[in-house]
Amino acid sequence: MKFGGSSVANAERIKRVAQRVVEKKLEGHSVAVVVSAMGDTTDDLIELARQVSKNPPDRELDMLLSTGEQVSIALLAMAVNEFGHPVVSLTGPQVGITTDDIHTKARIIKVEGDRLNDVLNQGKIAIVAGFQGRSLNDDITTLGRGGSDASAVALAAALKADVCEIYTDVDGVYTADPRLVSDARKLNYIGYDEMLELASLGALVLQPRSVEMAKQFGVTIHVRSSFNNNPGTLVEEVDKMEKVRVVSGVAHDLKVAKMSLLDVPDRPGIAAILFNSLADEKINVDMIIQSTTRGNNANDISFTIEKDDLDQAVKVVERVSQELGAGGFIYGSDIAKVSIVGAGMITNPGVAANMFSALAAEGINIEMISTSEIKVSCIIQAEDTKKAVMALHKAFNLEVE
Repeated sequence: MKFGGSSVANAERIKRVAQRVVEKKLEGHSVAVVVSAMGDTTDDLIELARQVSKNPPDRELDMLLSTGEQVSIALLAMAVNEFGHPVVSLTGPQVGITTDDIHTKARIIKVEGDRLNDVLNQGKIAIVAGFQGRSLNDDITTLGRGGSDASAVALAAALKADVCEIYTDVDGVYTADPRLVSDARKLNYIGYDEMLELASLGALVLQPRSVEMAKQFGVTIHVRSSFNNNPGTLVEEVDKMEKVRVVSGVAHDLKVAKMSLLDVPDRPGIAAILFNSLADEKINVDMIIQSTTRGNNANDISFTIEKDDLDQAVKVVERVSQELGAGGFIYGSDIAKVSIVGAGMITNPGVAANMFSALAAEGINIEMISTSEIKVSCIIQAEDTKKAVMALHKAFNLEVE
């Protein structure tokens, strides 16, 4: 069972979570619980760090941010103890979550579940801090935004758990963000690949790496609400499902920035230099478009990145632009990415055309397009996001079962 920050935002909610955990234990299950920091604790700690340092070292940020989860696990363990059940709280390093040494964005390398198994075999409930681990250099690391999901799936895989229940403030995965589309529908199930695309494209229900890990190790995820007992959405292998939908959902992402390197000399190796330089700074690039060669033997290269990486990317591109003798660069963050996702797209022609027609009917201009076998993404102006999502949801009849 994994509970996010909103589920443990205050003492009352922590008590409610404790009751839910105990109920699960009384059903006869061995229960391991992964918990995020309370409410906005992580954001508050980041703000505190910025007040004392304009550029805090990543290692020290991890040391600071990891404390948020330790508060949560201790309080939840105390609440469970009040129900008279044996319980122990454990940090990520204590349960053997080992990561690489990329501070603030660490990836889980392995989980040594011996201590956790010992706790469970003693009949105790284990409360584990999400979002954190220990590097091979024996430093505290954090796993990036949504990292507690990855912690939960990694532990579920190590324990060979029947299911990894992820509790959040919504009661499942929807065909679109219900805050934008009033008739968005909850999905009873979704495949790993579809969920991975939706999570990567802006759906905030699950962290992409957790879905990737679940697929790799065959962990069934059940996305549920921590505020009711309704069935949620099962994320599992597609071949378990009765049918494959053409389009399962619409996702949007406002945390996107676009950069264009202008008048780049048209010769082999230029793109490699640019994108290797960005990779060296751990900047992830998403969509890429290179224009056709013009008369001056120069190209324009446009690409998208996460908005949080924009300041760092500007420094990199400015340096690379000078090195390559490019004509300069431009960038902006007033854009959004809207996407449709569906495992059935690969065998149904005309899906992309339908998407473009729906956007055109609303007068929405498409700036960039990216496709895969099960998704089509478009970059548009941020101000058109709600209109675009609603139009696409309607165009593919997603309000209908």
